[in-house]
Amino acid sequence: MSDKSDNDRSVFKVSVGISVIFVLIGVLIPNQLGAAMEVAQSFVLESFGWFYQLVATFFLMFALFMIFSKYGKIKLGKPDSKPEYSRPAWFSMLFSAGMGIGLLFYGVSEPIAHFSTPPTGEGGTEQSAIVGMRYTWLHWGLHAWAIYAIVALALAYQRFRKDAPGLMSATLYPVLGEKVKGPIGQTIDVVAVFATLFGVAASLGLGSQQINAGLEYLVGIPNNFMVQMIIMGIITVLFIISANTGISKGIKYLSLANMSIATILFFAMLILGPTLFLLNMFTTSLGSYLQNLIPMGLRLAPFDESEAAWTQGWTVFYWAWWVSWTPFVGMFIARVSKGRTIREFTVAVLLVPSVVCAIWFTVFGGTGIFLEVTQGLNVSGQALETALFFVYQHLPLGIILSILTVALITTFFVTSADSATFVLGMQTTGGKLNPSNRVKVTWGLILVASTAVLMASGGLAGLQTAIIVSALPLSFIVLIMCYGLVKELNQELKGQQPYEKEKTVKKKIAG
Repeated sequence: MSDKSDNDRSVFKVSVGISVIFVLIGVLIPNQLGAAMEVAQSFVLESFGWFYQLVATFFLMFALFMIFSKYGKIKLGKPDSKPEYSRPAWFSMLFSAGMGIGLLFYGVSEPIAHFSTPPTGEGGTEQSAIVGMRYTWLHWGLHAWAIYAIVALALAYQRFRKDAPGLMSATLYPVLGEKVKGPIGQTIDVVAVFATLFGVAASLGLGSQQINAGLEYLVGIPNNFMVQMIIMGIITVLFIISANTGISKGIKYLSLANMSIATILFFAMLILGPTLFLLNMFTTSLGSYLQNLIPMGLRLAPFDESEAAWTQGWTVFYWAWWVSWTPFVGMFIARVSKGRTIREFTVAVLLVPSVVCAIWFTVFGGTGIFLEVTQGLNVSGQALETALFFVYQHLPLGIILSILTVALITTFFVTSADSATFVLGMQTTGGKLNPSNRVKVTWGLILVASTAVLMASGGLAGLQTAIIVSALPLSFIVLIMCYGLVKELNQELKGQQPYEKEKTVKKKIAG
């Protein structure tokens, strides 16, 4: 028991120590940090873009395999366990933790960016509108949620079926055995901590930028770095308060509030925007997406530098971002998914959010494209964080929509940070389902400080670099995790699990 406690303390101390050093470097020599991160980003994108494309496609194929495989009826928990949360509450927490801020930040800006500057062909055309929408769906659809589903599935299986700690290292026990309890396992958990830290930092950076943009539009507050730091400071207090209330109160209620506001915002945009155009755009984009799913997910353009740069800057970046978020989102989804079968879990995590994301981007991005094409508005010329509010200016009830959006970004911000501190606490306390408030507050402060340092040293590019670099080693860990999961499930079906033997013995005794 003491060895386990020592390992837990080691992961916490090493992770906090490295995080503090990183923050200090960012404070003392931000320019040098920014330059080093730029070099690292270029190296990883150019040298490992092919790898990210292949593994993202593999993860999608693996998730589909789990749905239709013989393992589908196995429950994430003991045979008699029941789901802890209702389906509406489950979906609400899944969305809020998974992609909340990004849906608002990129809702208009990404489809309109691809429409204006598509990966191939001329921009600003009918064809580029369809291409832009289907690539947005690619980045936020089946590939992304497959990555989440695999990690969440492995974590939930080990935690609730095998009573293992809720740690990334525990998912590799079928492959590494007792080595996961030593330095190798600690290293895996530290890698997961930093992938989580940088992945969530990117979302918090985007959130503070867009809240600032919304406040500039509504009340004229300047849009600059200092204001964004003040916003982050205020929200830090809010999410620390929320984190101290626990997952069944703070995160659950905020997630339900998020879904309610997001639903209102979605239907308002659908009704106030070009409704028929959006319905036609969705149908056309769906066909184009399904027809080109595999080619888009493996596209690299080795003979065209500009197309290759587009793929690296968008698609490869997204795959890295989703991989970096897997310890965070995966652990959180696993935590709230006890009692689901593998088939139910995988179908829900893979398909339902993908469809909702597709509809969301069609309504918001399609409205932006419609305004630019039919009214000549320069939507594509807006900054990423301001494009949504620019669209609101040209719709009825734009002020009300903007107020709702700022409120929603704020609650998404609090929920994401709240969930992240919870997961970071789990990762650095041996997988405790309820880490102490002291640990959560420590990680909350480090998370905000890291976000500030990354924004100061490189802005959005700095956040992207941290994601791309930290996700690379984690990608290999997830690949090994897939092998270990199949190995463990095969043993289960052969009746080699200790609790299954115990259950059989009890039945015989009872008989």
